[in-house]
Amino acid sequence: MYYGIPLRARRLRRFYSQFVTRGSLCFDVGAHAGNRVRCWRQLGAQVVAIEPQPDFVRLLTWLYGRDRHVEIVPIALGREPGHAEIYVSERTPTVTTLSPEWVEGVSRDPRFAGVAWSPGQRVELRTIEQLIERFGKPEFVKIDVEGFEAEVLAGLKTPVRGLSFEYLPAARAVALECIDRLAELGRYRYNWSPGESHRLTEPHWLDSARMRAWLADQPPDAPSGDVYAVRDSGP
Repeated sequence: MYYGIPLRARRLRRFYSQFVTRGSLCFDVGAHAGNRVRCWRQLGAQVVAIEPQPDFVRLLTWLYGRDRHVEIVPIALGREPGHAEIYVSERTPTVTTLSPEWVEGVSRDPRFAGVAWSPGQRVELRTIEQLIERFGKPEFVKIDVEGFEAEVLAGLKTPVRGLSFEYLPAARAVALECIDRLAELGRYRYNWSPGESHRLTEPHWLDSARMRAWLADQPPDAPSGDVYAVRDSGP
């Protein structure tokens, strides 16, 4: 699914080339199986891959552990350092989450009817600001942590040039909270990419009010995707 579709890999590189250039530092928050890591490395970026699930950490280490331009950080990110319990979906580990509220919300969505979560181990939490202090300021940050995106952004104090976070209309409050947090950090423009299409929908980037309005208008059963935000350098 992540590595066996050549056309998808090319489409991913073409899409991310507008955000990631050779020498860029990128944070992959919720690296999972590492397909963004591979894409960004092919674009010449330095990558910090953050992933708390041991199985995915082992996979990332096997794939990228010898690459001196990839740093694998086996933790989770949140609004402050500490520890948190992870809610594991054994059959669908890519929807494992740190948010019991998100689990409760999406459990009412028919698309999650076959998904079950159970409390798992406690994982270490750090903040994204701590990673910036350690590795430097990233050019781009991808956040895909199943309902914990706003908690990750709550731990960010340094505005970054570009980032993305997942949106799910059945749990849209998380995405709206992300936009609110970015507004506190600076002025950003927004666009979105539905599903795994790896294309931006709007021909022109939107301000925060229009992005919020679009999210608010989506029915609960609308497809999920990713919101992209770039810092506005205009007057």
